[in-house]
Amino acid sequence: MKKIETVETKSAPAAIGPYAQAVQAGAFVFTSGQIPLRPDGTFAEGGVEEQVKQVLANLDAILSTAGVARNDVVKATIYMTDLTAFDVVNKAYGAYFGDHRPARSTVQVAKLPRDAQVEIEFTAFKN
Repeated sequence: MKKIETVETKSAPAAIGPYAQAVQAGAFVFTSGQIPLRPDGTFAEGGVEEQVKQVLANLDAILSTAGVARNDVVKATIYMTDLTAFDVVNKAYGAYFGDHRPARSTVQVAKLPRDAQVEIEFTAFKN
């Protein structure tokens, strides 16, 4: 029988709907999309670069709770409301991962929760 576990941490914002921060299914950890909320639920101030940094900090906290690290991420999906900020997002994203290069999709969307400019989700593989 396969085991599926919910992953939750107070070091990242609580889900704002009926979903988990992440779910571990077998060796995979699937995070829900994170927007730039601080762990206390307040919205991170600043432009898209600051928003990406907050989102990645949230994802780090969730990954750590699940027992994986950023180098275990195998797939990322980035949702943006304005692809003209693609270079700014790439710079922050590249700094976060360093030499690690997971597969990635980037999609422009009409709107994100709480009027965020960016939302990111990860899939990680737990060895």
